[in-house]
Amino acid sequence: MEAALGNEIRTRGHEYGVTTGRPRRCGWLDMVMLRYVNMINGLTGVALTKLDILDTQPTIKIGVAYKIDGKKINYFPATEEEMVKVEVEYISMPGWQASTENVRTFSNLPPNAQAYCRKIEELMEVPIKWIGVGSDRDAIITVY
Repeated sequence: MEAALGNEIRTRGHEYGVTTGRPRRCGWLDMVMLRYVNMINGLTGVALTKLDILDTQPTIKIGVAYKIDGKKINYFPATEEEMVKVEVEYISMPGWQASTENVRTFSNLPPNAQAYCRKIEELMEVPIKWIGVGSDRDAIITVY
């Protein structure tokens, strides 16, 4: 992720350490890691948080595969030595460039936001149960 975009997302999402105030690293969704998490934990549903932070983006990426030395791998790297060699392969999806902050039902999300959520479910093979669309306590969509 480009530095300027990472900074924008960090600022919009208030991604700073509570105690230290240090800026957190921000990046695109890593589906390889999420599939690994699902394999280990057997997830039955997930909460997708901070969807509203992506409201301003014309394009949204999802990391879908890892390559090491130019070769696609079908596993999550087990060592730091492997991890530092990883190149991420991304897919790009169109953004929705509309506010989702006041949306409370999935069907009222912009179509491209719905498509993004469905793509995550498809790639992860786990349904999204909740979608966070703001910082307010009621800023959540219950999908099922």
